[in-house]
Amino acid sequence: MRAILAKVLATGVAAVLAVAAPMAARAAAAGPGAARPGHVILAGIGGLRWSDISPAGTPTLWHLAGEGSAGSLDVTGISIRTCPVDGWLTLNSAARASAPHPAAGRCPADAAVVAGHARAGGPPRQARIPRFPALVGYNARFSEDPQWGLLATAPGRGRCATAAGPGAALALAARSGRVARYLPSPSQLTPALLGRCPLTVADLGNLPATGGRAGRDSALRAADQRLAAITRDLPPDTILVVLAPGDGSEPQLRVIIVTGPGYADGLLAAASTRQPGLVTLTDVTPAVLGWLGMPVPAGVTGSPIQAVRRASLAGTVRMLLQQDAATQVYRQTVTTFFLLIGFGGALVFAVIAVIGWAPARRQAPAGRQARGGRWSAARRLDLAGRRAARASAARMAGLWLASVPVGTFLASLVPWWSQPHPAAVLYLLAAAWAALIAAAALAGPWRADPLGPPGVVAAVTLGVLALDLMTGSQLARDTPFGLTPLGSGRFYGLGNSAVVIYGVSAVLTAAWLGGVLLRRGQRTAGLVCMASVTGLAAVVSGWPGFGAKVGGTIAMLPGFVLFLAVAAGIRITARRLVLAAVSGLLLIALFALANYLLPVTGHSDIGAFAGQVLHGHAGPTLRRKISSNLNSLGGNPFVLVIPVLLGLAGLARGRSGWLRTTLLARACQQIPLLRPALATSWLIAVLCWLAEDNGVTVPAFGAPFVLPLVIAIVCAPAIVTALPGPPAAPAAPGRSAPGTRAGHDQAGQAGHPTDAGTASGGQPGYR
Repeated sequence: MRAILAKVLATGVAAVLAVAAPMAARAAAAGPGAARPGHVILAGIGGLRWSDISPAGTPTLWHLAGEGSAGSLDVTGISIRTCPVDGWLTLNSAARASAPHPAAGRCPADAAVVAGHARAGGPPRQARIPRFPALVGYNARFSEDPQWGLLATAPGRGRCATAAGPGAALALAARSGRVARYLPSPSQLTPALLGRCPLTVADLGNLPATGGRAGRDSALRAADQRLAAITRDLPPDTILVVLAPGDGSEPQLRVIIVTGPGYADGLLAAASTRQPGLVTLTDVTPAVLGWLGMPVPAGVTGSPIQAVRRASLAGTVRMLLQQDAATQVYRQTVTTFFLLIGFGGALVFAVIAVIGWAPARRQAPAGRQARGGRWSAARRLDLAGRRAARASAARMAGLWLASVPVGTFLASLVPWWSQPHPAAVLYLLAAAWAALIAAAALAGPWRADPLGPPGVVAAVTLGVLALDLMTGSQLARDTPFGLTPLGSGRFYGLGNSAVVIYGVSAVLTAAWLGGVLLRRGQRTAGLVCMASVTGLAAVVSGWPGFGAKVGGTIAMLPGFVLFLAVAAGIRITARRLVLAAVSGLLLIALFALANYLLPVTGHSDIGAFAGQVLHGHAGPTLRRKISSNLNSLGGNPFVLVIPVLLGLAGLARGRSGWLRTTLLARACQQIPLLRPALATSWLIAVLCWLAEDNGVTVPAFGAPFVLPLVIAIVCAPAIVTALPGPPAAPAAPGRSAPGTRAGHDQAGQAGHPTDAGTASGGQPGYR
């Protein structure tokens, strides 16, 4: 066992060393950027999206995008739809924040600001927001750890910040609701006022979510003109940020434009997303702090906003529009997809079962002998043929359905988001890839092995997911089992929808490849193979530059260790069980400290959490994740079915006789590594439920992969034909009864394998 763990550790160290150099190169390339600006101006237009901007309709916005850097802004906060008031509060505190409002309908107006009258061109006045303390109290329930008033401290001690408009007042208010310098309207800003303070925040209004195109165009022109007045006489060395602090009628990616030193002709990017052209609203406040030379507190999760080289402005805008279109495909189709693949898959197997059994049951009396309910030889052969045909259909359907998850990833090899009908292209490509993988699994030399075709599907799934994690999670973007910006939970790495699929595919791949070597008598090679597959899977999952998966890695590695121990014949003692249980936690702690202490490893949520732990700010993050996990049980009534199904799966694995799972019991007898592989898969699903913030829904995402694969395994010919058939009729004088050697020869000539398809010791012939 120690040798196996040493090999796993060596594999992990090698992987870490292999990625350290590229990480260092990327960190060096990122660099600190341009010289520090003298002024920063934030201008917000609520609901603005890239389809609103054009050379004729919004000339100022188009000009700024052309000379500066453009990007998509994810504004998702506490809820999926973020109103502008939520966005201004998020800018204030550098954490997701919200005001009370319904999930649909009109967004609430900005909080009222009480201030003295300021004449045009006159100095700003002190103001206060009476409702602000109540908003602070309301957000305490979300455990997002907002640092109220952080944006107002960006200029530094003794320096000022000006708010123009009610939304800007929310952004620059202190915890008490006090705003040091306030102008009721951005039209009151003058060149002198813009040059007075290092930071100015302007609320240019919100675009109407209803009222038709004419009303929206009118509001766009007004906002563009107000922006033109601000940009006409900007102070030297100014960074201007134009952004949409909130959504309109529905969640979408919004606009962010940055102009000024270091942001000419670029495409915006941030380490928090690792996706070109995509930044988050929580990145803006840390970016402002960095521009003005102030340190970013340890509890802040955002990252600096950078600019990378881009193509033409028209091409960039087209790419950003397609980026938003992909998120809309996910948002509008993902629920329907999972309903279809879940209930549709169950219906497919039900139809196969009914079609296969119904004729046999209707014709059964005619095929029986009059005495003792015995079956004739012809009827036995007919039943065996029907059973084999039904099992073959179920096996093919299982392999195809299990290949659909990886098919959705491979669909992104084609830019489906740029097609006229992106949703149709995505799902047709996914179905086609699944069919190709299933066909390859059934056609190769491994097809005689009951674990061969399912092992191929698992290996392809593991390989595609691991390679995608190591190359930036590009295939996972906006696919059903992947990641979506509008979820605002994860932009890179291994998502909750794929974590169980990833872990189970690693176990089944190891069981298949290791089993092949073990059957050849190559025990050491088999154990090393299994340790390499599971060890590499764990490293890719947990390494901050790849999967960056905390809960999933904590859940997977104990299962991997126990699986290897059983395969190696090591007795599981209480001490070894404890060591296995904490193995994932130790690996993640090692990766988190390395990521936090070694900047060359790049920015990651894992390293950020390590910093929170070291600085005593981890409490809100832990409370938020625990609360989210517990709340997953109350999402909808159907969620309560998932624990029941997990319990039944555990019974089927451990007590197959109780649930009459004869095929599964027979499969576990013929495939020695199948029982520990299924036990490990079940354990991973349960631990992912406990370790992930999505809670009980995480195992449900793995069901469309695991259940079809299990059906494909138990429906293998070597398993199905080994089942006992119905009782045979008495043999006529001088003839062999069915079930004797002659009966088997007759069955073989008829093309129907029978119970004799096993070798010595009851093991299947493929051995």
